[in-house]
Amino acid sequence: MSRDPVPIGESLDSVVRSLHPEASLAQPSSQSAAQMGGVFGRWSEAVGDAVAEHVTPIKLDGTKLVVEVDDPAWATQLRFLETTLKQRLLDVAGAVIETVEVRVKRR
Repeated sequence: MSRDPVPIGESLDSVVRSLHPEASLAQPSSQSAAQMGGVFGRWSEAVGDAVAEHVTPIKLDGTKLVVEVDDPAWATQLRFLETTLKQRLLDVAGAVIETVEVRVKRR
């Protein structure tokens, strides 16, 4: 094991791969720390404040994004916005999202 400095992006990618090893074997470049950080860290920028107020990303599993909505009406709204959502996450976070799973938050 080398004690030389390693760029933080490489370190985070390694941590992400260690947390989900089966995904990194199937699709080694499917998820990086930058993509994960972009989706969760820049969510409001990607989706806008109005959507971010009602929709929260809870899991990024490869190209599948799981989000939670605060009301069933937002689940319906996301069906209409899904293509736009995927494109915005690609543009803003560099994340390729193929599937969006919507869960309604229990009250």
